[in-house]
Amino acid sequence: MKFDPLVAQIIVATNFDHFTTSDVRSAYLALKKDSTLEPSTVRRKIYGELLKLVKKGWLKKLIAKNNGLTRFSKTEFFDVETIMLKVKFEVTNSLNRHDDKQGQLLGKLNIYKAELLLNIGESEAYKELYSEFPELVDEIQPQYNKARDNNTRILGKIRAIEGLLKQDQSLESI
Repeated sequence: MKFDPLVAQIIVATNFDHFTTSDVRSAYLALKKDSTLEPSTVRRKIYGELLKLVKKGWLKKLIAKNNGLTRFSKTEFFDVETIMLKVKFEVTNSLNRHDDKQGQLLGKLNIYKAELLLNIGESEAYKELYSEFPELVDEIQPQYNKARDNNTRILGKIRAIEGLLKQDQSLESI
């Protein structure tokens, strides 16, 4: 199953559930930072991506009776790790097919952003667990620290690649 890495990056966040196509589109456009994208076209594309996950049983499509608004919820079969592995595999294959350095950097950047969102969600989950079960602080704290350290490491990689991309754009303009 082919799946858009940016859509995966958005929906794998643990705090992202019971969402509309427009919610995903807004996040997608914010991450993509491409003013040439047409929001209605992006929404249709994202809807197709979400329907793929509905067919796999990973998302459930809910239509409100009062206003007809379609929402998607994660099911118990929603598997973040499988989605991220598929996305990494697709991006890696895509990178291997292109010699374009900027394209490769953008691909890596998207992977790192997806990892960062995943780790942020994990950190938030540990905070919630701590507030619910303060007696488990000895078990939760090391895991939280590890996730926080991963966030810092990944953020460093993102900044490095963004710095290279900005430098490359500056050289092209000269």
